Amino acid sequence: MLNYPPKILLAFSQTFKEDQQQFFKWLLENGYAELAALSSAIRGSEEAVNWLMKHHFFHLAALDGAIDRQQKAKEWLIKHDFLFLVRLADAVNENPEAIAWFGQNDLHVYLVIAQQIRDFRNRQTFDYHKKQS
Repeated sequence: MLNYPPKILLAFSQTFKEDQQQFFKWLLENGYAELAALSSAIRGSEEAVNWLMKHHFFHLAALDGAIDRQQKAKEWLIKHDFLFLVRLADAVNENPEAIAWFGQNDLHVYLVIAQQIRDFRNRQTFDYHKKQS
């Protein structure tokens, strides 16, 4: 996720707000379908996870799993050297070291993303789409 311009990352972060359709649609229509799919996956869409896998965005599918605290997904990210995504998942899950790392490295846009995902998840009462492992 380090290769995306800040503007794109901020648009991605906005897809987790209550009225997010315009940002989601913008990502889809402007060459960032993988980020739209990741947003949908994080919001509970198995179809989006399947799309990520089919289009070889395995690291983004694993990020979705790691955000949901799936140990196998986190292990896959570590094994394939996606440590940045592990930190992002940890920041979403309020790991103080991960949050501090993003701040210390002036990667504040990822703190915004983590907060938006966390806020979205906190608004959910129960997400039966997600499988726990």
